[in-house]
Amino acid sequence: MKIVLNLLLVLLAAYALVIALIYVFQARMLYQPRLAGGSLDVNPSSAGLAYEDVTLLTSDGLRLHGWFVPAYSARGALLFFHGNAGDISTRLESVALFHQLGLSVFIVDYRGYGRSEGSPSERGTYRDADSAWRHLTEERGIDEDKIVIFGRSLGGAVAAQLASRTAPGALIVESVFTSVPDVAARHYRYLPVGLLSRFRYEAVKYVSLTSAPVLVVHSRDDEIVPFDMGQQLYRAADEPKSFIELRGGHNDAVFQSAAEYTEGLKKFLDRHLPAGS
Repeated sequence: MKIVLNLLLVLLAAYALVIALIYVFQARMLYQPRLAGGSLDVNPSSAGLAYEDVTLLTSDGLRLHGWFVPAYSARGALLFFHGNAGDISTRLESVALFHQLGLSVFIVDYRGYGRSEGSPSERGTYRDADSAWRHLTEERGIDEDKIVIFGRSLGGAVAAQLASRTAPGALIVESVFTSVPDVAARHYRYLPVGLLSRFRYEAVKYVSLTSAPVLVVHSRDDEIVPFDMGQQLYRAADEPKSFIELRGGHNDAVFQSAAEYTEGLKKFLDRHLPAGS
């Protein structure tokens, strides 16, 4: 009996240590900049695109780095928020696609990513989004209803939070979870993630508060963010709304289902942000 009791105590201590480590280091688990503070090795010219380097100043005094890729006779502008890993240099294929669809693209690195200053946090990423929005609407004078806010994975929660407080022409959320605690609970069923999580990113709530047309893009094969979370986001959105179902993994579905993805984006944009309007 004493051996069993000692074994239980060891297991409990190990479990408590795991919980403590996850609580302390969850920011490192969530935010994974590929080049933390480093220089970007590629830029839009690598994809044959003209661009402008942009420096933003956030409300709390940080400098963020981004690229503005203008489109000739653009139907509008796309404000691009990327996922939790990598930086803007790893999203050039997506930038090129939206550019081909007639949109100028503004993509910015969150604080702590790429050449942007600071360290990432949930409140910080929302402030970063505000700075990017102000750049498009105030400095470039682009009408709000001509801006499509786009977010992939973690960036979808940032995009939806911004869209819930502004009046964009449309919101696109791609491979996005309902909230961080929800998706963490699917992967760490043995942990009390609802109590542990210091990050919320409640995308489903923000989508429900958005008045703009919403497009949800999700793969049935997504191994990181379950497909039913995309369905929940779609149900939470008000009309008008659309859904593009893809096949393929979390990070490659847009390439495996390239034809369906591109056609779905084009139909949505033609409906809500027609060229020449």
